[in-house]
Amino acid sequence: MENLIEIRWHGRGGQGAKTASLLLADAAFNTGKYIQGFPEYGPERMGAPITAYNRISNTPITVHSNIYEPDYVVVVDDTLLESVNVTAGLKETGAIIINTTKDEEYLKKVLNGYNGKIFTIDARKVSMETLGKYFPNTPMLAAVVKVSKVMTEEEFLNDMIGSFKHKFAKKPEVIEGNMKALELSLKEIKQIG
Repeated sequence: MENLIEIRWHGRGGQGAKTASLLLADAAFNTGKYIQGFPEYGPERMGAPITAYNRISNTPITVHSNIYEPDYVVVVDDTLLESVNVTAGLKETGAIIINTTKDEEYLKKVLNGYNGKIFTIDARKVSMETLGKYFPNTPMLAAVVKVSKVMTEEEFLNDMIGSFKHKFAKKPEVIEGNMKALELSLKEIKQIG
């Protein structure tokens, strides 16, 4: 499959990792890509570790399994770094994107010797500034688009305004804050390793 990009999301139930993976799939689909976006279901309870996946390609996707060797890993909750092997199978030609304020020394220690690129963003800060509440999935969605380059930032932002208008049809007052969260996240994501 030409230009297949595989992404694995790690989060906790209730943080929106599944929703973010589905929004990413929709946005990629709307730019003409072939997509898959799906969660791995386990014990469904608030706060339990969850995993979600994306496959994005320029050609039809014929594989229908979990992703064992992702190009990118998104960690929505940095408390998972010490309990889940988030770098398992992660290609060193890809990158890991972490919602954290922890320093590089700590991250390198808990990432089990991962030698690929490491990106961080303080999704809590972005979310609180733009939304007034902690919703880490919106900043993390923008971060993975910026790092993976699965679409241009302009394509992404244009698609997301339409998605948010649909998703928040009954709460239009939250659209502007979510768009600001995406825009700020595209600027705030930084590479540390």
